[in-house]
Amino acid sequence: MDCGHIVGGEATAVLIALMGVMVALTAIIVTVILTLAYCRIFSKAGFCWAWGLLMLVPIVNMVVLLVLTFSDWPVLRELRQLRQQSGAGKPQAG
Repeated sequence: MDCGHIVGGEATAVLIALMGVMVALTAIIVTVILTLAYCRIFSKAGFCWAWGLLMLVPIVNMVVLLVLTFSDWPVLRELRQLRQQSGAGKPQAG
């Protein structure tokens, strides 16, 4: 790439703008990947996948993460109920 026509401060401005674009693209890509990961985590825990979108909202994301951490997950609640119905939680006499 021939940059001979760009002089002094213009070259610096172009490089700074290019770096800004690269940083912005990287931030967008990382945000999309993390949001998809959180949506998947909420889905696997038995919550609505859309709860993962709340991770994009500052301060709300901390509250949502605490809810995920300390609440009774629907998937675990269902597992507990199934074990009680089948009697798998009871010790065997023998």
